[in-house]
Formats: sequence, C-alpha cells, structure tokens
Amino acid sequence: MFAIITVTGEDHTGIIAAVTSALAEQDVNIVDVSQTLMDKWFTMILRVEFDEKATPISELQAHMDAVGKREALVIRIQSEALFSAVNEI
Repeated sequence: MFAIITVTGEDHTGIIAAVTSALAEQDVNIVDVSQTLMDKWFTMILRVEFDEKATPISELQAHMDAVGKREALVIRIQSEALFSAVNEI
C-alpha cells in the first residue's frame, strides 16, 4: 500500500536519520520525499510503500509514534487514498 507520512517539529540534528532508519526497520520503501526548514521548524512529507499485511498501518504508526516521542516530532501516517480524498479540491 502507499501512504503519506508527515513529520514536523523543531529542527535538530538527526531527524532525517531517525525517521528513515525507523522506516527501514519496518521494511518501508520511501518513494518520494520533500523536506524544508521554515525558520527553526523542520517539515517533511514522504510518500512510502509497504506491505500492509506484514505491517498494518496501525503498527507502523505506533512504531513511528515512539520515534516522534524520542525526537520531539509529530509524525502522522495516512493511506494515500485517504490523504488524496481529504486534500482534493
């Protein structure tokens, strides 16, 4: 399945490493990524692909919640279909 992951928080060293390493641990493939720094705020959006039967999205969210807590980030995951439906104009 494809999903959209958003990462936001105050910028500090190691954010990209922490997030991408955690995704790799769950066999999540990063298809596309965009990140920017707005003053002291870090933002990143990732389009990812993974086997939802092997790793349900709820388990992936729980895994990434732990990363978010450790790194002082907000990490949200939505299926691409839901993200598209909610954000379609």
